[in-house]
Amino acid sequence: MHKEELINLHQMLSEVKDYFEEINPDLKFSQYSALKISPSQQHKSKMEHKYAIFVLGTEIANAMKDVDYTSSSRISARMKELAEKTLKEMDTE
Repeated sequence: MHKEELINLHQMLSEVKDYFEEINPDLKFSQYSALKISPSQQHKSKMEHKYAIFVLGTEIANAMKDVDYTSSSRISARMKELAEKTLKEMDTE
């Protein structure tokens, strides 16, 4: 994906996060928040946005466990795996 496409995806997932926070104020997306990267920060690297997408995807999937535990657990595990892989790629750059 191109950086612009990743930023667009990051924005969409951020809106999903906002929706989940709106319907359940107790939800905390602490790992994503700790990254201190938002879709509006276009100066951040492509890899930083990619990592943020996977971290946010993991937390969104975890938030969905009440709705569909089996599917969301698999999605969460895969997103976490991709986030770790991306983090290793960032370390080697």
